[in-house]
Amino acid sequence: MKTPIFDSTYFDRLFSHFEPGLRQFIADHGKVKTFMAGEIIMQTGQHLKASALVLEGRVKLYRESDEGGEFFMYYLEPGNACALSMICAIKQETSQVTARAVEDTVLLMIPIIFMDDMMKQYKTWYYFVLETYRARFEELLTVIDDVAFRAMDERLFFYLQKQYRQLKTNKLVLSHLDIAKDLNSSREVISRLLKKMEQRGDVKLHRKFIEWLKT
Repeated sequence: MKTPIFDSTYFDRLFSHFEPGLRQFIADHGKVKTFMAGEIIMQTGQHLKASALVLEGRVKLYRESDEGGEFFMYYLEPGNACALSMICAIKQETSQVTARAVEDTVLLMIPIIFMDDMMKQYKTWYYFVLETYRARFEELLTVIDDVAFRAMDERLFFYLQKQYRQLKTNKLVLSHLDIAKDLNSSREVISRLLKKMEQRGDVKLHRKFIEWLKT
């Protein structure tokens, strides 16, 4: 994947609320980095030297167990930033999560040495960081609520509905195994529940994708 040159179109499309001084600061000090689909961006235990803004693609964040299992947390889309990387970078702590590119992904990496100054000098950055913390906290609350209060069939329905809304397509290129990992279930259970959803008319199962039929 060719490394793109950072230009103002990213600001215009994704970060239009950033003030002119902040835009220039980020353009001067940020570095664009690309990751191929499936590539690990951040690993548990890694020391972080930069915080990342998502410019293109999609990033999956999850916790790993000692046995190699995954507990899905949330996705990052273009225009998002990783709140956990911000916290770890500012406090100079190691990452407690793993981040993997779901699609070919472009990130803008901002070195941590600039974080304090950006918070103090640019109000739009300060509010962006606060909003990032709030949004990611709400994502985690949703995950907790799903695990604690919803049966697996409900969790699967809302999971697919959210994918449809975020990706803005009814053709969800998700394997049964990927869904099972995200929902902390087994492929067999997910396949069985998807069959039931197909019988109800919620989805249509194809060989390489799931077609979402609900509006």
